[in-house]
Amino acid sequence: MSFRLDKFVWCVRLSKTRTLATELVQKGKIRLNGMNVKPAREVKIGDTVSIIRNNATFGYKIKDLLDRRIGAKLVADYLIDVTDPLELEKFKTYQAAQNVYREYGTGRPSRKDRDDLDSFFEWLEEDEEAD
Repeated sequence: MSFRLDKFVWCVRLSKTRTLATELVQKGKIRLNGMNVKPAREVKIGDTVSIIRNNATFGYKIKDLLDRRIGAKLVADYLIDVTDPLELEKFKTYQAAQNVYREYGTGRPSRKDRDDLDSFFEWLEEDEEAD
């Protein structure tokens, strides 16, 4: 039994959709045994699938093949995580840097925030005119 790389990546939940899995393989973000391959490349037990996310490379060794998408709890029956601890540290550092870059909720002001700011500046202008 053998399967396409894109289908396997989707079945073991490394990608949300099969189309996305195909695109990631085509762009070189998903590799098989360290090589860029086409989405239709056949995978075998013992192959290593590498996924590049942001600046880190995650590695998984194939334990077994499957014929349909499985639940998240069953993924451990089909994959072994062989990711280098340095890569995990790189990814955690990236995530921390993103959180520091822009705090959640500090983006564009809401309509209420904008109205509050406008009324504050109107109050300032009135106060300055009174002086």
